[in-house]
This record gives sequence, C-alpha cells and structure tokens, in this order.
Amino acid sequence: MKIDLNSDMGEGFGRWRIADDDGLMDVISSANVACGFHAGDYAIMNRTVQLAKEKGVGIGAHPGLPDLMGFGRRAMSISDADMEAMMVYQIGALQAVAALHGHRVTHVSYHAAFGNMANADEGLALRLARAIAALDRELTVFCMPGQLTERAADKACIRAQTLFLADRAYTSLGTLVPRGQPGAVIHDLDAVRARVRQFLEDGSVTTSVGSRLEVRAQSILVHSDTPGSLELAKAIRSEIEATGAVLTPAFQLHD
Repeated sequence: MKIDLNSDMGEGFGRWRIADDDGLMDVISSANVACGFHAGDYAIMNRTVQLAKEKGVGIGAHPGLPDLMGFGRRAMSISDADMEAMMVYQIGALQAVAALHGHRVTHVSYHAAFGNMANADEGLALRLARAIAALDRELTVFCMPGQLTERAADKACIRAQTLFLADRAYTSLGTLVPRGQPGAVIHDLDAVRARVRQFLEDGSVTTSVGSRLEVRAQSILVHSDTPGSLELAKAIRSEIEATGAVLTPAFQLHD
C-alpha cells in the first residue's frame, strides 16, 4: 500500500517563520507551498521549492485569500472571477519557481477560507477546477472526500486526491469541527497516533461525538502550524511505516 504524508509549507513571511519547514521536509512526502497571498513570499517560495527538490518531496500550490493579517482564515467577499484569477496567479508563480529548480508542481491544495468558499459554492468549485485543468490537466486537486471540490474535479476531468486530516477533529457529517471550538485542533501526540492507526487499519476516524466515520483517503495531512507539528509528523510517519505501507509523494500514488 502507498500512502502520502503532506504538510503546508512556506507559511512564513520575510524574516518570520511559524514552523520547522527544514525538519518537516525530512519527514513528509508532499509539500503544499504557500504562494504569497495568505503567507509566504518569493524568497520563501524559492527556498521551499529548492529544499523539496533536494529531499525528493513532491510540491503543490497552496493558494489562499489575500489576507496576511488573518492567515487566510477569514471569510472575504470576492467575486468568482477574482477567485479564479488569484488562484491561477498563485499556481503560475509556483510553477515558475519550480521550473527554475528543475522541479514540477503536481497538485493544488486550497488553503483555509479559500477552500471553504469553493466547498460552499458548486459553481465556484467547478470554475476553479476547470481553470486548473486549463493550466495543466496532470495537476491533482487535494480535497476531503465527498466535498464539492472533489465532484468538481471529476467534472473537469482532473484527478482528485482525498485527504485524512490527522490533526483536526471531524463532525459526524464528515466535515471539520470549526477552528475556535474546543478540541478542533488535535496536538496530543498519543491522540494523533491513535487516530492515524485507526485510519490505517480500517479507514475510519472517531468523530467529535464518538461515532465512527469512514474516511476514503490515501493521503494524510498534518498542518505545519499545529503546535508540535514536527513531532506529530514523525509519529504519523512511524505509524505508516509500521503497517508496511510505502511513503509515496501524492503524484506517484497512481503510478
């Protein structure tokens, strides 16, 4: 069995860093690179891509809303046309940096409020998926199973890669418990280990109300800004390897 372990990378700005990207890059197989809107800048993007190339880590664009102050997690009123334009702008920027280093952007992972907006509007989700297809039909869209973004990718005839979020609590409906609610972000090492082990063993997660929820996924996400993310990522990788699964960049999962 092949499993991808991915994390959001390059989410600093200028001299500020919020995660140990260097450490995480030794553990993960795919990196979702911030493209300068919710976080990141040209220098950080350049360094992140270069490091990913050196470590054999796959890279994807992590487009977000233009909201550095709010880290792209605040809702904004933006037209569908502007959403499309800002997304392709961010993907294109990363594609250029990747080309400089002989690397290739292989997936797109919407960030926070950007993704929430796409998953709340079928028309927007389809418009974004078709724009991604126009850029490169080989690009894969990262998403949670059953969301509008997954269905839109299918309609646009591009691949969707579904995710299991190791450090976020799930509702019984398969959505995430909103940030700010108690227990929404899970940073206890033993709890994350148990969740990942359950997912690997039977493809399920225990929800915030104690029910069992099936999770159809082949890629595990740990957020780099979750407290202790490096140790969490190491623990997740050890659980993956303990099952005999092979850690594999997302773009190689279907080879």
